[in-house]
Amino acid sequence: MARKASRIMYIERKSGHADDGPARIGRVTFSQTGRTVYYGGKSFQSCKGQGIGANYFDIETGDEYWISGPKRNGRDRHWAGSGRVEIDQDVIEEYWRQVREHNAPKKPNLA
Repeated sequence: MARKASRIMYIERKSGHADDGPARIGRVTFSQTGRTVYYGGKSFQSCKGQGIGANYFDIETGDEYWISGPKRNGRDRHWAGSGRVEIDQDVIEEYWRQVREHNAPKKPNLA
């Protein structure tokens, strides 16, 4: 199955969590048609406007998610939500340079 290029996105689980579910910034890929999003071993399809506070659902479990491009100001959570937003290690430098337009956090020199 061919996939489109990857992209850094904001992924938040909405099912059972309202506006403060587990949230991550990570690299997703898309199906060739763009209708399916892949992340973390899961496949997501659009709710097509039918979700309540969500725009995608996990094909296997039916759990709802909000998946969108990350905001430049870092305020990806709903205004009423709270909790940490984790950033996957493999995208952290690219996220800070390209999305947030800042220098990536310095890695400690352990040598």
